Amino acid sequence: MTVEGIKPHGCKCGKDHLCDVSEVVTGNGAINLLPEKLRLLGGAKPFILADKNTFAACGEKVTEILKNEEIAYSSYVFPHGDVKPDEKAVGAAIMHFDTSCDIVVGVGSGVINDISKILANVSKSKYIIVATAPSMDGYASATSSVDRDGLKVSLQSRCADIIIGDTEILKNAPEKSLVSGLGDIIAKYISIAEWRISHLINGEYYCDDIAALIRKSVKLCVDNAEGLKNREDAAVEAVFNGLVYAGAAMSFANASRPASGNEHYFSHIWDMRALEFGCSSSTHGIQCAIGTLICAKLYEKLCTVEPNREKAVYAVNNFSLSEHWQDLRRFLGKGAETMIELEKKENKYSFENYGKRIDAIIKNFDGIKKIVAQEIPSGKTLEKLLDSVGCPKTPKEIGIDSSTVPETFAATKDIRDKYILSRLVFDLGLTDEFCEYIETII
Repeated sequence: MTVEGIKPHGCKCGKDHLCDVSEVVTGNGAINLLPEKLRLLGGAKPFILADKNTFAACGEKVTEILKNEEIAYSSYVFPHGDVKPDEKAVGAAIMHFDTSCDIVVGVGSGVINDISKILANVSKSKYIIVATAPSMDGYASATSSVDRDGLKVSLQSRCADIIIGDTEILKNAPEKSLVSGLGDIIAKYISIAEWRISHLINGEYYCDDIAALIRKSVKLCVDNAEGLKNREDAAVEAVFNGLVYAGAAMSFANASRPASGNEHYFSHIWDMRALEFGCSSSTHGIQCAIGTLICAKLYEKLCTVEPNREKAVYAVNNFSLSEHWQDLRRFLGKGAETMIELEKKENKYSFENYGKRIDAIIKNFDGIKKIVAQEIPSGKTLEKLLDSVGCPKTPKEIGIDSSTVPETFAATKDIRDKYILSRLVFDLGLTDEFCEYIETII
């Protein structure tokens, strides 16, 4: 996939920017081009993967088109619509795969796409995704977000070769799916800011061109938010393309960093608690939208802080990792064990590394505040945007106990070794203070 402003080779950042998507097909009637695209990829017999809902929305049309073209196919339809992206669902897809098929065709959005990418990777097949909703940014990425051993992880899988987004199908997606797409894209306000902050503090790899692509994607979606709410063709197509570009940015960076940060980790923690304890949860995008709003307000508070090295070092010195692990076990159940094992390898809490970070934070704190001002809209601005599309703004609105949100924030820093707001706040010795502040903003 080529995008204006992105050089596959020779970027000043020093990395090659590659994405395996060869074509994105959008517009009314785009689904009718499926047989042509199958032949283009050399696919003789596709394997269709869908769930009960996505098959009703689009899968029946896919099979009808294939029959009319006398293209043989096999399929597996999950017998329910609320498929969880876990070992059981991935295993079911693999076990039902027809090895006489040479190309995977996913019919769906988030979960179906994630599972289809894994299936295509395992079976070494080409892959086409027929999108059913502009609900998330993973269509053009080469990773799959799944629940493994109770922990939300991003697995390297396979990027789609061709993405088909039929506007007539996309605009008829459930309202929650339309809102979810906008929620997933505004999350990029936080992810880009945190990418730049980590680059400033830790010297983490960063690319201006990829960040610019993300900003372009966000603007495309935000500018069309009202039209999305009204299911206008042009707006739905614009939002879908914006989401595809955001996914491509992850492929260009070969990492999820450009498109997910602390706001996504709120969603991951809520998903983990739902999986472990049966707590309420919502769609990934809506959870990301709420996480984005919380993070924006926390960044506003961060910009009022005066860093104090002595206070920060004292707090970190008196932090008990063993007690923290016990808290994680109570709060997350078995998913905590995976996080704890990761920490033993990643050593995020190393005091030696901490000393370098706190010095860099204090030295560059004005730079951090400048990044926040440049990248993250105010909480009030985001609230108006979410209101414009009828998106929930608080955890309580999606059934999440407000009293658990501060602990959710504290746990986000343990999901994986990515430098995000909760880790920056920890380094400043302000975790307790920020957790108390969360209680006042939700």
